[in-house]
Amino acid sequence: MKTAAIYARVSSDKQREENTIASQTAALVAFARAQQFEVPKEWIFEDDGYSGANLIRPGLERVRDLAAEGLIQAVLIYAPDRLSRRYAHQILLIEELARAGVETLFVRAPRGSTPEDELLVQFQGMIAEYERAQIWSARAAANDIALARAKSAY
Repeated sequence: MKTAAIYARVSSDKQREENTIASQTAALVAFARAQQFEVPKEWIFEDDGYSGANLIRPGLERVRDLAAEGLIQAVLIYAPDRLSRRYAHQILLIEELARAGVETLFVRAPRGSTPEDELLVQFQGMIAEYERAQIWSARAAANDIALARAKSAY
């Protein structure tokens, strides 16, 4: 049986309130069983409240350490955007893990290694980055409106 680590991440208060990290982890544990991976309890990492735009996250750092130490054969992640919200970071991390002999498997992405499967994962990464940019743009617009209202009140 292959040994794997599980990695889950949420960044927003809304995601925390909806308990999506617990649902990610539950889906990943079930996926690990179905794919016949052994996942020690201490190798289930949850970065709760960490942005996917940042590479420095405690759980992710530990997964990278396990890979570098040769202790895991795979890392299981719910979707590419849970690994990173930046496409370039996703590719960097997947390649870093692959160099260590660690396969990156997503529950919500193709499991093959065909060019088409890789292209789909790349598209998912680019869409995640686009969504993040849209969120920041909407927040900036809302802040601008609030600032304009505050100025007009004086």
